[in-house]
Amino acid sequence: MVLERLRSLCQVHINPNDRTATREELIEALRDVVILVPSGPDDIDAEVLESAPKLKLIANFGVGYNNIAVETATRLGIALTNTPGVLADATADIAWALLMNAARRIGEGERMIRAGEWKCWGPLQLLGGDMAGSTLGIIGMGNIGKAMVRRAKGFTMRVIYWNRTRLSPEQEKDLGIEFFERDDLIREADYLSLHVALTAETTHLISSRELELMKPSAYLINTTRGPVVDEKALVDALREGKIAGAGLDVFENEPEVEAGLMELENVVLTPHLGSATIGTRTRMGMMVADNIEAFLKGQPYPNLVNTDVSKD
Repeated sequence: MVLERLRSLCQVHINPNDRTATREELIEALRDVVILVPSGPDDIDAEVLESAPKLKLIANFGVGYNNIAVETATRLGIALTNTPGVLADATADIAWALLMNAARRIGEGERMIRAGEWKCWGPLQLLGGDMAGSTLGIIGMGNIGKAMVRRAKGFTMRVIYWNRTRLSPEQEKDLGIEFFERDDLIREADYLSLHVALTAETTHLISSRELELMKPSAYLINTTRGPVVDEKALVDALREGKIAGAGLDVFENEPEVEAGLMELENVVLTPHLGSATIGTRTRMGMMVADNIEAFLKGQPYPNLVNTDVSKD
């Protein structure tokens, strides 16, 4: 559906390999390209952009664009668009799945059965964390954070949050949530779920200091961007029992995963599945097509990121 629409708009060249293009492949491919549709793993830095003399539009397939040199694109007159507003429910779903999986030790239980190690039921076997009546701490109260609130309420959880800009009293009342300063939230939460954009300020937002603040019975959930969590510090915290467990859908150096995480039973790992539903990816693709069509017709972009880019 999406490809058909794109092909009706322009000539389309697709990465023929089922992997991220190498730097050399990307630079070579962009020599005569006017429109680029990258995704999260593609590193579109200044050198790549300066090697693409004809490039006029980066129609990003995704919301986050920390992998793109936005200032360089703007300087070169290259518009950057993204696909906001369609990922919230799918990403909240995967965050909730990680939370439940980590708390109830589902992955451990499945591995036990598959390995033929389950011999009988026992009252102390694979005891996990409770969700009903527990406290969910959300860092970042955007669309995904709010989607997490809706899910938490179905499990009768108390929800506390921190956001760079506090919501209005009316919004907090409507959502049924309480604002906490960040350190206080980290101390209080039974489950800590991260939903912030990756910036210089949020890189390693959760490191050894913050992990020390968490309850030893608490769980960390990250579905935002890998570098928000210091993975080496997380490995140490999980090994030493400073926190009970973690659920990660994103990693600091994707697709590489910190070796220590692979050895631990008390962490659930998924390969960046946040938006991986048929409906969500289709809507993302259609938003990419909307932005491309606007460029080709000389119309305003529906989702322009670098609004100060030259219109020449």
